[in-house]
Amino acid sequence: MGCCNKLCGLKAGIGAGIAVAVLGIILIPVGNNIIRETVTKELVIEPGTTAWDNWVSADAPVYRQFWLFDVQNPQDVVENGSKPKLVEKGPYTYKTRYLPKENITANPEHYTISFLLPAGAIFEPSMSVGSEEDSVTSLNLAVAVMHMYSLFPAWVLEAAIKLNNVSLFQRRTVREILWGYKDPILKGTLGLFFPYNGTYDGPYSVFTGKDDISKVSIIDSWQGEKSVSAEYERSLDLKGIEVYRFKLPPLTLASPAVNPDNQCFCTDYVVTKNCTLAGVLDISSSRGQPVYISLPHFLHGSPYLVEDVEGLGPSEEHHATFLDVEPTTGFSLRFAKRLQVNMMYGPSKIITVLKKVKDYTILPIVWLNETASLDDETADRFKKELLSRVDMLETVQFTLIGLGSAALVLCTVAHCLVSRNNNKLV
Repeated sequence: MGCCNKLCGLKAGIGAGIAVAVLGIILIPVGNNIIRETVTKELVIEPGTTAWDNWVSADAPVYRQFWLFDVQNPQDVVENGSKPKLVEKGPYTYKTRYLPKENITANPEHYTISFLLPAGAIFEPSMSVGSEEDSVTSLNLAVAVMHMYSLFPAWVLEAAIKLNNVSLFQRRTVREILWGYKDPILKGTLGLFFPYNGTYDGPYSVFTGKDDISKVSIIDSWQGEKSVSAEYERSLDLKGIEVYRFKLPPLTLASPAVNPDNQCFCTDYVVTKNCTLAGVLDISSSRGQPVYISLPHFLHGSPYLVEDVEGLGPSEEHHATFLDVEPTTGFSLRFAKRLQVNMMYGPSKIITVLKKVKDYTILPIVWLNETASLDDETADRFKKELLSRVDMLETVQFTLIGLGSAALVLCTVAHCLVSRNNNKLV
């Protein structure tokens, strides 16, 4: 009778072990789904969710760093047609995107929400190599614009250059080049980013995540233009949080011959060498200036872009654009948007400062890195409120599986031993 009770107890133990282990296994998908559903509700960009207040306001500071290219041999370029020799100066850092979004409009039928970003820039001396009054030799914007766009007959531009005693290059402060200065030729304000303060960037349209949380905060369009995609590169650790890094693929800036989607940026067959130019996008039609956008130092660009000037050294580590995303929530925890602004100048038979220029040259003016990352306090709060729950659930899951498996093994072994002893007694 005693042996029978032992066997029955061991069989019950085996059953209980199996049940506990199965419960632990079941908790893996069930628990993940519970967490995912809970997190998803709070991540959707709509009033009442945790994500809403953080999204509307400028919670994390965004900084924009500028590196300006200082032309070392301006006279040699003008008089002998030499390659420009460039030295990078920077960073000059500004705090941007510190104002709440405006004109927020929901588009529920498309699961998107549109808004405007107020533009503002506050100089951060402690994060810069010098002051805004540092001087840089750069391309004369007025000469480049008037010549490339043929705003006036060449002889008029030649006369204006001589009258105002200017040349192909000019010496300006960082503040002037970035935010504007009074130009003696055009008698107006010129600057790479003029006007800026007091203006708006957008409209943007981003996905709310209502129908697909993996798309939350992803830009659907900007000023009506569709956004570009990013590709997964690798997994990283960011302040104790696992993130997936996504980078801008080389195809984004490929020539129209390789990427037909870029055909609209091929506006000049001579400059783009029959649309085979890679690494730059011609946005002159939208800017009203001969402006070309690229990655810093012409990363992923045609080799001759780097060869036409001296002083460039493209680097994937320092010049690529990336986005670090937490995979459970889809939150972007760190990003670096890196772009270079270039302008073009070319030869002329009439304009003296361009007579020695041998070919059209896309000259780097400045490259910028707009970056943001969660701070230590936000990282600790993130880990406490979300990841700790995930870790706790995983601990419970594996504890149940472990206990159940251990009970199953022990009871099975004991059952075999008792059964063998019973057989011997018989």
